[in-house]
Amino acid sequence: MKKTLLLLLAFAWIISPQETFAQKKGDPMLQVPLGFASYTFRNQWKNGVPESLDIIQQMGFTEFEGGAPQGVSPEDFKKMLSDRGISIPSTGTGFEQLEKDPQAVADRAKASGATYVMCAWIPHKKGEFSKADADRAIKAFNEGGKVLKENGLIFKYHVHGYEFQPYEKGTLFDYLVENTDPKYVSLQMDVMWTFFGGGDPAALLKKYGKRWVSLHLKDFRKGAPQDMTGLTGPENDVPLGEGQLDFPAILREANKIGIKHMFIEDEGDHELEALPKSIAYLKSLKY
Repeated sequence: MKKTLLLLLAFAWIISPQETFAQKKGDPMLQVPLGFASYTFRNQWKNGVPESLDIIQQMGFTEFEGGAPQGVSPEDFKKMLSDRGISIPSTGTGFEQLEKDPQAVADRAKASGATYVMCAWIPHKKGEFSKADADRAIKAFNEGGKVLKENGLIFKYHVHGYEFQPYEKGTLFDYLVENTDPKYVSLQMDVMWTFFGGGDPAALLKKYGKRWVSLHLKDFRKGAPQDMTGLTGPENDVPLGEGQLDFPAILREANKIGIKHMFIEDEGDHELEALPKSIAYLKSLKY
């Protein structure tokens, strides 16, 4: 009896979620390379791409998501990043590009050296995302994602908040996830847009588990209005930790499911002042 009890206790210890992920009190919650989304530096590229990349390097970023700035070839941009110790795990595509010519999307992504290709918007009437819009996306994502996989790439859809329109017993986001093929379609959660549209980021990470492969990290101003347009002003983007998002809960779930890429995306108008605050906050979070 005693031996059986000891074996049961040992088995429980082995499968304990806390032990599975080997987190100890005091461990950092940010357990992946520090990444940034290209849109964050939309106001800086015009001041010089090398100069902007020097700022990015000095901030400690080692991963980039996006495409080359206007006027720079993918090959030259890749070398500029590489010279500063920054990789490109993920790039982007427009919905219509993916729908019409996924092979061309794949060719551009491979030129940048990316592994993932992200689509951040499904065409629809503002504030009125419908089942027909979702069905169009399901077809484009399954077919385009298959072509990308055949080219050694992984397609991911970037959640933008408007998908949380009620549908049957859930939402159109649930419908979209359930009807896209996991072999061809993965997910990227933008935690702010998810929250903005009425979703619970930590709960959705838990619900759909391994379908999620990356995060966009941004925070939403306290008291700012929310809706399902997937659109809000730059004044509502605040440094991480200063808004409404529960980042400890989000990072805890993200680490449990093994997300390897997290990109800060600052959509405010004072990114150079905000980014050091966001980075310091992320690095301050401990188990």
